[in-house]
Amino acid sequence: MAELGTTLNGQHQPTQHQNGQHSNGHHHLATHRPAATRLPSLLIATRHGESTANVEFQLADATGALSVPISCRDADIPLSLHGRQQAQGLGRWWAGLPAADRPRSVWCSPYVRTAETARIALAQAAGLGAVPVTLAVRYDERLRDRELGILEMLPKAAIEAKHPEEAARRRKMGELYYRPPGGESWADVALRVRSLLRDVGEEEAGRPVLLVAHDCTVLMLRYALDRLTEEQLVALGPVLNCSTSLWRAQDGRLRPEQWNGVGHLGAAS
Repeated sequence: MAELGTTLNGQHQPTQHQNGQHSNGHHHLATHRPAATRLPSLLIATRHGESTANVEFQLADATGALSVPISCRDADIPLSLHGRQQAQGLGRWWAGLPAADRPRSVWCSPYVRTAETARIALAQAAGLGAVPVTLAVRYDERLRDRELGILEMLPKAAIEAKHPEEAARRRKMGELYYRPPGGESWADVALRVRSLLRDVGEEEAGRPVLLVAHDCTVLMLRYALDRLTEEQLVALGPVLNCSTSLWRAQDGRLRPEQWNGVGHLGAAS
């Protein structure tokens, strides 16, 4: 018999059932209504502010360089000075939201650049009296950036020069399904994003929540929540640093309200 359940934006949510018993001793499956899907009242997703690696890769791609001067792990890359200013702009935007929409819960990738973004934005919003200074940030590895395996820290020109077979396989398979050796495809990231959304729904039901993540992670949030096709997904542009994307709970789903907005950053965008 098919399992009973509800759906979170396309994801099956199983529900437990109870067995009834007739007076003659025979058991039957009791009829019940599907449980209501638990959702945050408002889901806000942002990409971290500009990182030092963002700056170096933009320069490398512009010049055709085969390497970037980065020796630390991807997880340890910090924000640039401009990225810190963007995070402050995010905090001012947060403080300016209607009181009912201001997140009092923050889920964040554990990477340095996302943690710095969350910390700076929170300090700015708290300094404006919009959220408690003691508001805690929850770090969750499912929000981390896409892992690129053997292609990590390689500019576009270096991938073509050092791994031409992988560059060709990437073009053939497309970004959604291409998995570099030792890394993840976009679809792999989507799987962990779907898992995270279920937990956010259960633990933040009825409350606004802020997710601080990365370009690919935010893209996969939209892919899952808006039920995009592969063609619709790849047509999207990059997620901008400290942009804001919003989904509001309505009719049992999180409905899109804003995508990739940066008007709040002004000169810091």
